[in-house]
Amino acid sequence: MTARTATKPDDQVFDFNLNTVKAEVDLTPFRFLWGTKDDPNRRFTMLHLQELDVWDLVAAADGGDMSAMVGAFQAAMNADDWKAFRATSLPQYKLKALFDAYRTFCGVAEGESEASSDS
Repeated sequence: MTARTATKPDDQVFDFNLNTVKAEVDLTPFRFLWGTKDDPNRRFTMLHLQELDVWDLVAAADGGDMSAMVGAFQAAMNADDWKAFRATSLPQYKLKALFDAYRTFCGVAEGESEASSDS
């Protein structure tokens, strides 16, 4: 048995404790206004990009850039906000502007999209 394939007994020291990893950035949520049928100035809240489940983002990114953006929004919003946001017509240029503002707020530079599986 090589060192790579050897398993350590449960009482042995581990190599890395992922449970102790903390965010290196402030995870303040992102908030924006968007008019819905029921509220012309509805406030939406999205979790910080660094807080999103990476598996949801990777799955959404498989569908391309537009799917990655939409997947990030869906992962970042609670169910009520997502339902209201999705039920409102949204031009593509506004989606891109919102995504750019969200990335800027979260400190993600151009080309470093959290929703991209290519980076």
